[in-house]
Amino acid sequence: MGDAVASDAAMDAVQRRLMFEDECILVDSYDHVVGHDSKYNCHLMEKIESENLLHRAFSVFLFNSKFELLLQQRSSTKVTFPLVWTNTYCSHPLFRESELIEENSLGVRNAAQRKLFDELGIPAEDVPVDQFTPLGRILYKAPSDGKWGEHELDYLLFITRDVKVNPNPDEVAEIKYVNRDELRELLRKADAGEGGLKLSPWFRLVVDNFLFKWWDHVEKGTLTDAIDMKTIHKLT
Repeated sequence: MGDAVASDAAMDAVQRRLMFEDECILVDSYDHVVGHDSKYNCHLMEKIESENLLHRAFSVFLFNSKFELLLQQRSSTKVTFPLVWTNTYCSHPLFRESELIEENSLGVRNAAQRKLFDELGIPAEDVPVDQFTPLGRILYKAPSDGKWGEHELDYLLFITRDVKVNPNPDEVAEIKYVNRDELRELLRKADAGEGGLKLSPWFRLVVDNFLFKWWDHVEKGTLTDAIDMKTIHKLT
């Protein structure tokens, strides 16, 4: 670990602080809480592989009233998957009372509201906690650059709101709304390697397995019909 810390001297100061201060929620493959550890340890592939560290996470998909999906390009200073395009935002509930509440996924929804402000500058009153709809959970593992990676049990949250966005440059490089055709073009470019465009692995898993059929429910106002919080989809 000493060598790992020494090699992180160039890490962005904000990201370094968060990596050591934030305590992620460790879970087993059934999403039972088994402990907590630093964001740093939870994203070290060495730790993930040797100790099978699995942490709880969430991915939010925010649509506007035209049913366009807000995407972000992750900041160049992000430790994992810098400059990749992904869904509206992704993060972790922390090991704190308000974000450990299991009932109706309230802890995760509280974390989602908090992080919307941290990453995109959207105030809490614009995204009420009860407006987030948890649709499902996925479990996946994805190395980022050899040293860093993800091993997450990820809650997929949808919300439809018109919001003012003020991205935090420590977290977000760029944002844009896309309709379905524009997203398909983005997928085509990523598959072709055009312009170095890359998508996050978790976003691609959601796109390939769920997103377009769930998008239909968003437009029809039938999103509750798509909810399945009993299944944990193990995706690769």
